[in-house]
Amino acid sequence: MLIDDSSVSAPRRRADGAFPVALVATLAVAVALVFLQFVATRSGFEGPLQSLTRDFVGTPKSMSVPWAALALGLVGLINRQRLIAVAVAVGIDVVVLGARLLGGAPVAVGNGPTWVLLGIAAVAAVRWTGDLRRSALLGAGLGAMLAVAIKIGDVWLQITVMTRPAVLDQYVELADRAFGRPSWMMGQVVDALGPAGYGVLHWVYIQLPVAAIAVALYQLRNGWPSHHLVRTFLAIGMIGPLFYLVFPVVGPDFAFGGEGNGAQLGDFWPTLLPTGTDPASFVFDSPAPRNCMPSLHTAWALAIFVHTRRGPFWLRWGGTAWLVCTLAATLGFGYHYGVDLVAGVVLSLTIESGLRDPERGWDRSRIRLVCSGTAAFVALLTGYRYLAGPIAAVPLLSVPVILGMMLAVVVGFHATFFAAPESTLGRLAGRGPEDEFARM
Repeated sequence: MLIDDSSVSAPRRRADGAFPVALVATLAVAVALVFLQFVATRSGFEGPLQSLTRDFVGTPKSMSVPWAALALGLVGLINRQRLIAVAVAVGIDVVVLGARLLGGAPVAVGNGPTWVLLGIAAVAAVRWTGDLRRSALLGAGLGAMLAVAIKIGDVWLQITVMTRPAVLDQYVELADRAFGRPSWMMGQVVDALGPAGYGVLHWVYIQLPVAAIAVALYQLRNGWPSHHLVRTFLAIGMIGPLFYLVFPVVGPDFAFGGEGNGAQLGDFWPTLLPTGTDPASFVFDSPAPRNCMPSLHTAWALAIFVHTRRGPFWLRWGGTAWLVCTLAATLGFGYHYGVDLVAGVVLSLTIESGLRDPERGWDRSRIRLVCSGTAAFVALLTGYRYLAGPIAAVPLLSVPVILGMMLAVVVGFHATFFAAPESTLGRLAGRGPEDEFARM
């Protein structure tokens, strides 16, 4: 049971003003889908509309994302409607799976929840009224946004390959030496863990959207709060990938390891250490996405961690475990450098600072947090690109400076949104005993 039936008729926050915004957002997404499909068709790879079509009538690209999207759609329904929706989705998947097995097609599920999510939106728009209609459309819209955002993200990664043939991995690797090259160290740790350890970390890494949905469902169990994890997830997914074009990086195992498909600088990762000290961009003639800087897996996992802090014991521990395992996987699989993770932390908390507790508005604390986080993020990326040599040469100075910038953002965020108003941190953040958001 996700929420009580009564939560639909008495949501925590009415969304009367959300529909004009939702209409504009829907039109913008539609235009983006058509444009990206045009780009994909001309470039010879699968576009978002083709991928969405496969979710309806073909082999879904992901078997978990359609069900995660439907789970969000169920939040806006009452219990009887949820049971019917799940039963119909399961029934469709069973029938389609049987047909696949008889026809020798690949085993896959996901068509059922995709059709049912569309059905929820259609029935709510045509037949339902009032709060039930509003809540159902909000849930279906969130589910659809999750599915569409992933499709758009897949195309964007292809665009980074086409538009950024040269990558900056040598600069990042050089800067990362100041931290002892954590990816190289974690790569050897993952190798020592064997298949079982690798399997656990890999599952955590690829199932990040499912973990986010689980946390979001807990947050939405009693209706629509003013802020929830899905908002942060989507914001990170829209803002973060823009920097892939500004700072194209493919990662240690691609630029310095066996996944480079001949385009790598050498077979170093994770046992041998590159020694060059004169970094330069180089053409990486391989289809690996330029999706390292910043680490969005780190940003998303940190968002999960933050949104579980006021939950029950099991949710807090789950958020902590997911963050730790995600950090281990991003480094240990050779997907990211250590400095990528630092940038991901700063980006995540800066975006969350702009979204959290919308009731307080853009007061001085929020403006200060967003501006300082933005400045720290820009300083990090600028330093990685233009000061990589000095960063590596003077680690006793550069490491405290880099970690200090990240820590300043972390402490400022905690002081503003989590510290008790009467505490030292709360007072430094300008909080007072009357601050109604202190314990929300």
